[in-house]
Amino acid sequence: MTQAISTDTVEPLPLAEGVQGIVADWSSDQRAFKNVPWGKAMMWIFLLSDTFIFSSFLISYMTVRMSTTVPWPNPSEVFALTLFGKSIPLILIAIMTFILISSSGTMAMAVKFGYEKNKRMTFVLLLITAALGATFVGMQAFEWSKLIHEGVRPWGNPMGAAQFGSAFFMITGFHGTHVSIGVIFLVIVAIKVLRGDLDHQRPGFLTGRKGSYEIVETMGLYWHFVDLVWVFIFALFYLW
Repeated sequence: MTQAISTDTVEPLPLAEGVQGIVADWSSDQRAFKNVPWGKAMMWIFLLSDTFIFSSFLISYMTVRMSTTVPWPNPSEVFALTLFGKSIPLILIAIMTFILISSSGTMAMAVKFGYEKNKRMTFVLLLITAALGATFVGMQAFEWSKLIHEGVRPWGNPMGAAQFGSAFFMITGFHGTHVSIGVIFLVIVAIKVLRGDLDHQRPGFLTGRKGSYEIVETMGLYWHFVDLVWVFIFALFYLW
């Protein structure tokens, strides 16, 4: 194949048509990942793999629930709280969902101020996001302790199908672990922002390129993913 050469520039070789062209374009890194930091690209790959794991859990849960012959516990009754002498269904779950969705808003604002290099607002919003995440985990721990006190176990429960306990602890526990890890990393990034590590590229963990706040956006990708997964858990496990 020949190249068209001019006195000023060299024209790129034409891409092959169809699937071969797509593969050649992506594998040569000409367009898809141009100027994309490796940390951000690796986060996308991690989130893609995590999507398969959560999907497997939720599909397994739906399969078990539809195939069991034993009555499935009613989530509105199992997750109800008694307040002021009245049983309110799903009130704790609704508050948890509101808190986690709100944290997505504060995380998005942290990314915005990060690219504006506003250290103070980025630090504050990262801490608020971490505090909301920690509150969510605390409320989830309360939910766990309540159900354990009522006799729910991974191998059975007094409310109906034995698979309910294993599905509940597996799905919510795996998601809660993700939230807990995210809270820890949010605090670490917030401290680095406050100290100016991202501005001066001090050697260390989660620093990135000099003068760049890309790590804040990368953490935002992770946090939004965790929030999105909770929406599916809330819809399929608590509302179904």
